[in-house]
Amino acid sequence: MKIEGRNAVSEAVKSGKTIDRVLVKNGLRDDASQNLIKEIKNKGIKIHFADKITLDKESFSGRHQGFIAFVSDFKYSEIEDILSSPKGEYPFIVVLDGVEDPHNLGSIIRVCECAGVDGLIIGKHRSAAVTDTVMRISEGSANHLKIAKAVNINSAIETLKKNGVWVYAVELKGEDIYKSDLKGPLALVIGGEDTGVNKLTREKCDKTLTIPMLGNVNSLNASVACGVAVFEAVRQRISE
Repeated sequence: MKIEGRNAVSEAVKSGKTIDRVLVKNGLRDDASQNLIKEIKNKGIKIHFADKITLDKESFSGRHQGFIAFVSDFKYSEIEDILSSPKGEYPFIVVLDGVEDPHNLGSIIRVCECAGVDGLIIGKHRSAAVTDTVMRISEGSANHLKIAKAVNINSAIETLKKNGVWVYAVELKGEDIYKSDLKGPLALVIGGEDTGVNKLTREKCDKTLTIPMLGNVNSLNASVACGVAVFEAVRQRISE
């Protein structure tokens, strides 16, 4: 897998991820690039300098900013790993039900990492996976967030509930999210771009929460909805 872009490569280096080598464009003189090059060398990572044409050929996105890291395939965590090491007093988890757009997944990973979420659970099927594109969109946040891939999302929800986690679907026709208590052991389920949270999955959840809409359009992009819901939980948890 390739990680492209200065920020994404920098996060990969800081995270201690296994990096086989880094391809760097010749002639980079700005301070940020020089500092990253120094850090790569200090970590003992192989570094190869090449011209822009070579990097352009290797680049998947065309926006490499002079840095492409070649890494081992993304290593997923287990749900038990996420549950066993909460960052706060209670577990705080996000579950994705059918998010298939890599750009949405990348943005959600970035939101979750910034919010201090303990882990993200995605489906093995009918779901985007962590790819080069997702890594780039997440700005390297995927290197710092535990991500588990579940064969069955409903079974994963059952596992969370058995471990004392309250599981809430973020969907239409539910309880106002701003009037709900999100301070305890919590998992928020975010639905796919077109289908939302699956009906059976909603029934598995303890409750459905709704983000109030005041405009003419009654739905949000999956990553935006995730951001709103996650940071409402953060607001409540830090204001205790």
